[in-house]
Order: sequence, then C-alpha cells, then structure tokens
Amino acid sequence: MKIISAEEIRQHLSMRDAIEVVAQTMIRVSQGKANLPLRTVMDIDGTNRLGVMPGALTDPVTYGVKVLSLFPGNPSKGLSSHIGAVLLFDPETGRPSVSMDADAITAIRTAAATAVATRALARSDARVLALIGTGEQAESHIAALTLVRQISEIRIAGRMPDRAAAFANRMSVHYPDIAFTPAPDAEQAVRGADIVCTLTSSASVVLHGDWLGPGTHVNAVGASIPSMQEIDEALLLKSEVFTDYRPSAFAQAREIILALETGAMTRDHVRGEIGEVLAGTVSGRSGPDAITLYRSLGIAAQDLACADHVWREVQ
Repeated sequence: MKIISAEEIRQHLSMRDAIEVVAQTMIRVSQGKANLPLRTVMDIDGTNRLGVMPGALTDPVTYGVKVLSLFPGNPSKGLSSHIGAVLLFDPETGRPSVSMDADAITAIRTAAATAVATRALARSDARVLALIGTGEQAESHIAALTLVRQISEIRIAGRMPDRAAAFANRMSVHYPDIAFTPAPDAEQAVRGADIVCTLTSSASVVLHGDWLGPGTHVNAVGASIPSMQEIDEALLLKSEVFTDYRPSAFAQAREIILALETGAMTRDHVRGEIGEVLAGTVSGRSGPDAITLYRSLGIAAQDLACADHVWREVQ
C-alpha cells in the first residue's frame, strides 16, 4: 500500500483544482451517486475525539474512509488539530490502495467546499471578507476565497487578539494587494462584511444574526458535531439556508437540530444542497439583499474525491 505525505498532497492538489473537484463531487452527491453514512465520533478522554467517515461514490466507483483524531490542543504544540489518514481501496479487489495524510486533505477540501458555495451564493460584487478563527483553516480559506471573489479587505477575529494581529501581519506578506485588519472581536469583524466565515471549534455561539446586514453571505464551517455551535438561531432563521448534505445537517448541526425541536423552523427552511444549486435544480440567492448561509458539515465524498485526484496524479 502506497503512503502519500502532506507535502505530496499539496504538490498534486492545488486549491484551484480542489475547487473544481469538490464542485463536481457535490453535484454527484445531490444526484444520489454517493453512499455516505453519518460521521461517527468517539470520545477518547473528555477532550479529544476520534472521527470515522466512510463513503463511496459511483461513476466511477471510489470508496474508502477517513479516520481523524480531533485534538483541539494540538496547535499549541505546533500540530494540526485534525490528524489522521484517508484510506482508498481498489474497487476491483477491495484491497487497500493508498493511505494519505488526512489533515492536508481536510484543510484543502474544506476551504475548497467553502469556495464552491461562495462562488454559487455570494454576491458577485462581494469584496470584504471576515474570518472568525486564526488556525489552519483560516489560511486555507484565504487561499480558496481569493480565487472566487475579488477580495480587497480581510478582517480577522479570534479568541486572542494578539494571535489575530500576528496572523493578519503574516498573511499581508503573502497577499500584498489585500488590506488585512485584525479586529478586537467578532462583531466588529463582521459588521459590514460581504462574506463571513466561522472557522472555530467553539462549543458556544461566536456569530449572531443581528450583527449581519442585507446581502451578506455566511459560511458556517467549524462546528461539525452536535456538541458544537458557532451561529445563533437568529442567523439561521433570517437566512436562506443551504447545506452540503441534508442528512448531516439535520442530524449533526446543533442550531438546526434545536430549531427543529422547538418548532422555530421546519426542514423546508433548508432550501437545498449546494450540489442542487450547482446542477440548477434549486435556485440560489434570491436577490442582492438576501442573507445566504452555507452550513458546511464536511462529508467523506469530498475527502475521497480529492484523495482520488491525488492518487491519479501520483500514479
């Protein structure tokens, strides 16, 4: 079995290619060409978790599993908070074919999925981007979103203002034509922004609906299990909501689960999956003043398709 490192993945999976791979994959998912059991998350010690995400795609057949350790304290050790492996199997024999570094695949495909949704849902004249979170995903999201919109200003907010300032300074070197602004808090970062991304592992709300004005597009990315929640109910209810995969949204997005349980919303409030928007079977943004929300849970199909792209390039 071949083992492919993070460095090799980055060599063979550019962000531009990943965006197109994910876009086509999401169409396949919404067309029923995928078998995607819900993510299983096992507690290890009360803080750290192990996630398992199996999946299969058809036309052509690709199947495998992502096994991921979720260790929120890792960044303080210079490591990714998401560490593991993506394993692909030979569809002819069932034999394991290749194992790949999961944190590299996850970082690229998550940002690529956000870019796909932003390209489909954000206003074409969106220029100001606000990021809540200063970790690896923040950097990946800048690389992805600057490919789909002409971003002129990026505001950064995080739990520690000094880290947000350091991140903004570092990114300004790589993107000299963009104005980077560290914000003292999330509210000041997002007020007046055209695109907002939540990229945290927070168990409590970091983005409130009453902070957002007409025309904003929100990508809620960080909370992937029911014990985490980045956005409040007000944002959910005032938005035109789209997701990557309905079964995941209804089972694992905490704010959606709670709103359904209380009767604040029905399932019809979720307008569609992003694959349906891309295929033209569901309409996207209704107008320039609408607030659109892409609720990203992350699905194995994205990991497998990106891993398959790398595997084909390497062979």
